[in-house]
Amino acid sequence: MRPDILELDRFYDGPHGVVVRRIVVLKLRQLWPSLKEERVLGVGHAAPFLGALKEAATGIALFPATQGAARHPKDGPGLAALAREDELPFQDAAFDRVLLVHALECSPHPNRLLREAWRVLRDGGRLVVVVPNRTGLWCWSERTPFGYGQPYTAAQLQRLLRAHLFEPLEERRALWLPPWRRARRFLFAAERAGTALAPRFSGVLLREAEKRIWLAPPALAQLRPSSRRYLQLPELTAARDEG
Repeated sequence: MRPDILELDRFYDGPHGVVVRRIVVLKLRQLWPSLKEERVLGVGHAAPFLGALKEAATGIALFPATQGAARHPKDGPGLAALAREDELPFQDAAFDRVLLVHALECSPHPNRLLREAWRVLRDGGRLVVVVPNRTGLWCWSERTPFGYGQPYTAAQLQRLLRAHLFEPLEERRALWLPPWRRARRFLFAAERAGTALAPRFSGVLLREAEKRIWLAPPALAQLRPSSRRYLQLPELTAARDEG
């Protein structure tokens, strides 16, 4: 089960969602401090976070077909697509980075999603997965989008990434206070204390991983229907040509 696009937009356009986005972006920036000339794909509901990565050469938001799509970016030419997340409409090695937000835990086919993320990443490309933490409080409340789908522990997420030929790298955690609206004014203050005193009980996990290339994903060929159409990325081509 996953939240629909209207529910997601209401949350991230509201005061609680604005604070959550800022905190998660701060942790994401620790993993990806610079994305200059990088090609970034966001899958799930990554658009609110891609908006903070404006130095990227291209930042495309892929919305799952069962969720619905929103405009991205808010201003300028659209860089959004609606498709099945387990059949990404992009060529192999099309992106330098892939960001999964409200994607892995909500996908009915998480294994295929990770294989597709592996496929569209360049050799050595980086993935960041943002998921609700099973040992935190946020996965237990449907007041936020992190209360939907399958939460993960850090160990479960690490095993899943390795099983799909990603080498887990750095980890960040966020959101220690309960997901109550009255608590949002204290969320920033709680981040430092939570990191030091109770890292295991964060509401959200962010895990970076690198695409491993010395082995091919199992049965990858069977996951690619011959009728699939790939989207062209003219903005991406132009950015590379200028460099």
